[in-house]
Amino acid sequence: MKKITLLFSILFLALSSCGVKTTQSLISDGNYDGAIDRAVEALRTKKDSKGKQDYVYLLEEAFAKGKDRDLRDLEMMTKEANPANAERIYNTYLQLNNRQEKIRPLLPLPLLKQGKNASFPFDNYSNEIVSSKNALSKYLYENASALLKSNNKLDFRKAYDDFFYLESINPGYKNSKKLMTDAQFKGTDFVDVYATNETNMVIPKRLQDDLLDFKTYGLNDKWTVYHSARQKNIAYDYSLIINFVQINISPEQIKEKEFIKERQIKDGVKTLLDGRGRPVKDSLGKEIKVDNYRMLRAKIYEFRQFKSCQITAKVDYVDIKTNQLLQSFPVSSEFIFENIYATYKGDRNACEDNYMNYFDRRSVPFPNNEQMVYDTGEDLKARLKDIIVRNKFRR
Repeated sequence: MKKITLLFSILFLALSSCGVKTTQSLISDGNYDGAIDRAVEALRTKKDSKGKQDYVYLLEEAFAKGKDRDLRDLEMMTKEANPANAERIYNTYLQLNNRQEKIRPLLPLPLLKQGKNASFPFDNYSNEIVSSKNALSKYLYENASALLKSNNKLDFRKAYDDFFYLESINPGYKNSKKLMTDAQFKGTDFVDVYATNETNMVIPKRLQDDLLDFKTYGLNDKWTVYHSARQKNIAYDYSLIINFVQINISPEQIKEKEFIKERQIKDGVKTLLDGRGRPVKDSLGKEIKVDNYRMLRAKIYEFRQFKSCQITAKVDYVDIKTNQLLQSFPVSSEFIFENIYATYKGDRNACEDNYMNYFDRRSVPFPNNEQMVYDTGEDLKARLKDIIVRNKFRR
């Protein structure tokens, strides 16, 4: 028992030493907040114990150095008077305040050798946080409003991000929420989706409707919206054209096959006979019994109904403003109709168990060509979605 206690003590000291060294290393690297996080975590339990003293000293050091660096940075940014520093100033004040709030629940933290508490000079940054937030809000609003006057969609998206950030730190600031909605609309790429038919066959209307129903694709995102029917008051940026190039439908086929199935099964027991046909007996004079087997046999008549459809198409990305083909992707799909059924003469149990289902089936009507094309389109739709997901209009 003493050995186990000693082992745990050694292990605890080793882990503690490792944690202290890591915290010291973070301070040496200038990652003061990382060091503070580790020290605070270590001091959540038994903060007054002798074994935690190293963390108290390190926390005191990291706090002093982090605060000093932040205040020097703030002094420099204030002298620069650059509006672009507004976000950094605001975040620095938040950092100064948050750092204090992490440590506050642990206080006081005693320095046992010195007989006093560790020093953490806290300041009230509420006024600075409010004033820097207002300065940042003003900067974001003015910058985003200027971007809205651009003719570049990427500028509109930047404006949206600024208004979104502004709403997160200062909800309801002026009319930022409305302007954010305007920025998103202006920054959105609207895509006109339609199909063309270059084949000699009629494309079923329900297939076209399914392929062009982009609501079921789940492809609309923050900056791209697909419309299969053009809407008023929207200037479309791109066209996505599904071109049906070729449709091949095979003839209806019924293939017949005849074959023999045999299987040996156990059928009770019989007396073991010698070469002369006499019963074989054991040492006690009893006749020896062995398994009796018999052969099952059936003649199978198998029928296979088959019909296939292949669709070849291509997906074109077109820039409407320049009428330029941006990209073109080939896509093909196949659907196979197959029905297998069978009859037999003899004992059906001669067949494998997984073949029995065929005896319960019968001939069924072949799907017509329109249905074949439609069924092929189900796979085509999945392939089309994959192309669009992997290839965005604007990278």
